[in-house]
Amino acid sequence: MRGKIFLILISATIALTTFNSSAQGGMKAITLNQKNLPAGIKYEGKLKKGLRWTDKNGDNVVITSDTGIHRNKNFAHESDGKDAELFAYHYIFKNNKATPGWKIYDYISDCPLDITASFADAAFQITDLNKDGIAEIWILYKTACSGDVSPADMKLIMYENGKKFAMRGTSKAFLGVEKGVKQYDGGEYTFDKAFTHAPDSFRVFAKKLWNANAI
Repeated sequence: MRGKIFLILISATIALTTFNSSAQGGMKAITLNQKNLPAGIKYEGKLKKGLRWTDKNGDNVVITSDTGIHRNKNFAHESDGKDAELFAYHYIFKNNKATPGWKIYDYISDCPLDITASFADAAFQITDLNKDGIAEIWILYKTACSGDVSPADMKLIMYENGKKFAMRGTSKAFLGVEKGVKQYDGGEYTFDKAFTHAPDSFRVFAKKLWNANAI
């Protein structure tokens, strides 16, 4: 009996390691890295993270990548400022061939101060909140060019069936403690029209991701 329980625990551990489940709507994804990235996926910069799953649209792959802080010779520079670029790509696999879908691109250019340009790894996930068998893909990132402690620009992008939903605002910057209460600057956000007219479950989940990554 103890041997059987041990085997069950091992199996459960392997399953949890293999799949990165969104735990929302029951849709699961395999986490991708440089070692298990399928052939045919093209991207700029350095690979950060990838997800692969199957839904009604077929075999999907989404990856995020970035350049880190560098100097892009194609950007206009008025100083010795640096640049940083962020990318996200969606692919559909059919007959073992990768077909490009949507792409996210954002950047900071010619920044002479401190650069922030990073994805929130924990927010990169898939769900099926409306239970239509098609994944909602969530990607959140921050960008800033600043020489002090101030809020960064923050964007939460979600795609479902090729349609883009966007939530835009700022992160929270810690100011200090007043009368035992932590004080922050920033944290405001707005939904675009697509989110405003989306199911309530989309906005509820978006707010959850936003608040979890705002600080």
